[in-house]
Amino acid sequence: MQYLILRFFQQISTGFLASCANFFSMLAEEGLLIFFMLLIYYVWDKRKGFSIFSSLLCSQLMTNCIKAVVRMPRPFTLYPELDSDRIATATGYSFPSGHSTGAAAFYTAAAKEKGGRLWLALSVILAVLVGLSRLMLRVHWPLDVFTGLVIGFVFALAFTTVTDRIYDQKEKRICWCRCFSLISGLAGTVLMILLSFRLADPTAFSDLMKVLALASGSYAGCLIETLYVSFTLQREWRKSIMTVVLAMLGAALIMAAKLIVPSPLYYLGALVRYALIGLWATGLWPLIAVRLGLMESDA
Repeated sequence: MQYLILRFFQQISTGFLASCANFFSMLAEEGLLIFFMLLIYYVWDKRKGFSIFSSLLCSQLMTNCIKAVVRMPRPFTLYPELDSDRIATATGYSFPSGHSTGAAAFYTAAAKEKGGRLWLALSVILAVLVGLSRLMLRVHWPLDVFTGLVIGFVFALAFTTVTDRIYDQKEKRICWCRCFSLISGLAGTVLMILLSFRLADPTAFSDLMKVLALASGSYAGCLIETLYVSFTLQREWRKSIMTVVLAMLGAALIMAAKLIVPSPLYYLGALVRYALIGLWATGLWPLIAVRLGLMESDA
């Protein structure tokens, strides 16, 4: 049945529909979500940014853990006649869909923080369209998409309430950031060593290692921001734009460092890059931006 569904999508995914599938798939990809998170964190509300990011991150951790256990092959590996598109975004195993999880967790959590049934309904529709795009591109099974959406929605609707409360209590926030940064950093380092020495399946654990590294760096950055920066949102739009642009430029330069990392050190380089992106976005750049006068501090 799942195969027949993908065959149907292959038949109709031409021209305009194919372009739509690529567009909606892009809305749940790494670079764009990082940009949106920077906008939320620096322009909208850093408390809401903390909760939305935590929803996205923890849902992706669960999804990648399930991927590593189930190890369901991608449709195009089992059925070469399924002419899949955007295969470069289809890293790791198939079940559940990381794009569907990410879209449901991020956009629904953002809508919940915004408030209002209309925003929530639009976020659900957008997440479903992202999931459908992965089917139209033939890079996931229908069950992958359904499960990914469920995981994302659950984290967005339930987990953000918890993280809002954690953020509002400074001591709990500090404890959360310390514990999560340490545990995810240690777990990511262990996976990096196993992958480097070919003692673990790269398809199963490479993406999980990257998410753990991002979590470790991001929460370490939040700890730095809480203890030493405590920035206030900049209401002058020129400085806000400059803050986001420079933050994104820094993240892009960190990712570009991949080009100079030797192949034998790929996993070490990936671990460091993703940890640095998180640390830069939530801690180092706010510290620098306050010093440059782009933001003010309550510390």
